Amino acid sequence: MTSSRLAPISAWPGDLAILKSEIPRQEGFELSIVIPTFNERENIVPLIERLRAALVGIAWEVIFVDDDSSDKTVDVVRSLSLTDRRIRGIRRIHRRGLAGACLEGILSTSAPIVAVMDADLQHDETRLVAMLAMMRSNRTDLVVATRYGGEGSSSEGFTGVRQVGSQMAIRIARRLLRIETSDPMSGFFMVKRALIDELAPKLSQQGFKILLDIIASSPVPLKIGEISYVFRPRIHGESKLDALVVFEYLGLLVAKWSGDIISSRMLLFGLVGLSGVVVHLTILRLLLLGGLEFPVSQAAAMLAAVVSNYTFNNALTYRDRRRRGVRFLTGLMLFSAFCSIGVLAGTGVSSLFYSREPQWWLAGLAGAVIGAGWNYITSSMITWRRAG
Repeated sequence: MTSSRLAPISAWPGDLAILKSEIPRQEGFELSIVIPTFNERENIVPLIERLRAALVGIAWEVIFVDDDSSDKTVDVVRSLSLTDRRIRGIRRIHRRGLAGACLEGILSTSAPIVAVMDADLQHDETRLVAMLAMMRSNRTDLVVATRYGGEGSSSEGFTGVRQVGSQMAIRIARRLLRIETSDPMSGFFMVKRALIDELAPKLSQQGFKILLDIIASSPVPLKIGEISYVFRPRIHGESKLDALVVFEYLGLLVAKWSGDIISSRMLLFGLVGLSGVVVHLTILRLLLLGGLEFPVSQAAAMLAAVVSNYTFNNALTYRDRRRRGVRFLTGLMLFSAFCSIGVLAGTGVSSLFYSREPQWWLAGLAGAVIGAGWNYITSSMITWRRAG
């Protein structure tokens, strides 16, 4: 019987040059359009048709980055891509968030210029040509499609309340972060991909406002151009904006205002922690009034706060990594198991406080602080660790 061994394969620069010469050359894309999606199945075909009509004569591609939509949005994209190589789809598993989807799409392309727009048909695709012309002039790093400058308008696409809220958010961002553009909250813009390559490590993957993050994260002032447009009403599907977006936006503002010392996730975790303190002290007081000994009451109150914090952090702080179904229960058990160490330490410290100075609220607060510190470590590193 003879044996054989596979020879190791290595590639030298000369070999790579030969390999490249054998690959037929194809013209690259000048413009890549990144579109984050979540349950936008009905909008994909009409949006593609509008892009084809608007971008005649331009070498473009479109990348749909889908957060594993339940309506199988990505299946429509893949079906279209079979007959048009300009169409691509990325399906994200166990990841959520518009900002993260945009960043992933931008970093996946080799096109030198990237546009970001929504899939809901509210952004005017005919403005892409004027935006590209401005980028080609090389006088701008970024072009913002604005609803609040020139002939722009948001009255058709927003309700009265949403319009007031949007304008208020813009005023806060411009004053707090000193941003010089009329619409830093716009989800419709064009940027040099090289700029995003440089800023990517600083950008948050949470939230809805990646444009604000890009401008605020740049170490030097950006050359920003503006093109006005009319914000259209949504035809199909539902808006993804909800009350949680407000908290994420405030978290982003605080993060950028603090020079990224305080992350938006840390801020949300802190707010959830405050609610846990309320739960903790409430349960503790009720149990003490019921006649239970302090150590027992304190341990029960800390466990109640652990369950409360886990539930709210899963829904808010880590909603881009949210655990559902069986994973919610296994996550709760994992979180509780590790937090039990914090419970034991907190109970010991607070009992010591109580024995020397019998102020129930002070002793309870001391235990809560010990538990909160441990909970944050286990949350980020274990319970909601990023998959893969």
